[in-house]
Amino acid sequence: IGNTVLHILVLQPNKTFACHMYSLILSYDRNKEGPGSLELIPNNEGLTPFKLAGVEGNTVMFQYLMQKRKHNLWSFGPLTTVLYDLTEIDSWAEDQSFLELIVSTKKREARQILDLTPVKELVSLKWNMYGRPYFCFLALFYILYMVCFTMCCVYRPLKPRTGNKTSGRDNTIYVQKMLQESYMTYEDELRLVGELITVIGAIVILILEIPDILRVGAAKYFGQTILGGPFHIIVITYACMILVTMVMRLTSTTGEVVPMSFALVLGWCNVMYFARGFQMLGPFTIMIQKMIFGDLMRFCWLMAVVILGFASAFYIIFQTENPENLGQFYNYPMSLFTTFELFLTIIDGPANYDVDLPFMYSVVYFAFAIIATLLMLNLLIAMMGDTHWRVAHERDELWRAQVVATTVMLERKLPRCLWPRSGICGREYGLGNRWYLRVQDRVDPNKHKMMRYTEAFKTQDRDNYDKDLEKLEIDRNILYKKELSALSLSRSTSRTSSHRGWEILRRNT
Repeated sequence: IGNTVLHILVLQPNKTFACHMYSLILSYDRNKEGPGSLELIPNNEGLTPFKLAGVEGNTVMFQYLMQKRKHNLWSFGPLTTVLYDLTEIDSWAEDQSFLELIVSTKKREARQILDLTPVKELVSLKWNMYGRPYFCFLALFYILYMVCFTMCCVYRPLKPRTGNKTSGRDNTIYVQKMLQESYMTYEDELRLVGELITVIGAIVILILEIPDILRVGAAKYFGQTILGGPFHIIVITYACMILVTMVMRLTSTTGEVVPMSFALVLGWCNVMYFARGFQMLGPFTIMIQKMIFGDLMRFCWLMAVVILGFASAFYIIFQTENPENLGQFYNYPMSLFTTFELFLTIIDGPANYDVDLPFMYSVVYFAFAIIATLLMLNLLIAMMGDTHWRVAHERDELWRAQVVATTVMLERKLPRCLWPRSGICGREYGLGNRWYLRVQDRVDPNKHKMMRYTEAFKTQDRDNYDKDLEKLEIDRNILYKKELSALSLSRSTSRTSSHRGWEILRRNT
């Protein structure tokens, strides 16, 4: 019952009352330390009161709980060294990491905890010492891996075509080799080594991704931008395309260019995932994700409707015409592709002035240009501008959350020998087996002095203002012109006293 009440207090809107009641309940707890403590009992979702405060973004309760866990090591003048208990905070030995819970929640208030002590110092320590070097090495390794896969695709086994052309538009001169013909020369053996590296890399990607999907859940794993949801979809699809290409190569099935081309596009697009490790590029990837999965997805539905309607009209108009004179609409798939290019203004309106074009082509193309180019494209630009304005206020905050998510991911994937535990063991200070983070704080006495000066200036100006009001009340029957001059005099007096005060502050500083 006491543990349930603690969880309820974390969710209370009255933070001060909740903190007092929290302390009162814990004062009656017999097992204040150890696994039997009320603070360490999780709820049905596996969240202790401390983790629940982080997930809900209750910064007041979080700071209150951290003040209970800190130990003042020593103080010397303005310098103070504090040990913060990392229990439930550090993701090194936690199945359900506190940091991962914060970055995976949808509440923006929870991400503000990443700027509080000691979470900020812990993340900075992990990222600077281990996270950034390992992440940069992983980015370099992935780029080299993609270069290897690209070279294997560029030099894939092809042979000259021996069959006859099926039509005048047939432009194929090379075809895919059979499996028995693909690995005969020394160059083929070098390509085989690169293909084996590519396949092994795809299998490793699936082995690393599938356990996280089962642990977190598909909806949260793929739906959270901070956790890299879109990039997880890209890299898993890329690995599947590599395996499909391998099966088609082993069975000598024609058409391997389809999964191979998809894999090339997806693999190189996944390089943008590594931009989150750099402060200059990380926020831009967030902006791209928000625009693609926000504005662009909604706009594609409208674009598909317009393209289908006008492509069908263009195909019907040129269905009775000779395709050699204007071949952009010679069949329905080509009509769709041409209309898509016209929609994005990639090409100009097709026309052949040597022949007579149907009259309806001019009418339909005029309506298409007005709706697509002038109306819908400008609508898309306006939508993206609005999204950019909204996301710009929180993109830096989202980028910091992405850095935390990347740090937790690397800490889980890498062996323990490559990522030692951060902090100091409490046995060195007689605090048991718990781990602590040492944080040095500097208290600037000039800061408090300036605050006192500022309050004094405010009081002085307020007194002058009250005196002026009393003077105006006494002289209320004087002419309006004299009232204005008295008001001007009072303002100049207040401004002069404030100026003297700031001169004193400037000299003391």
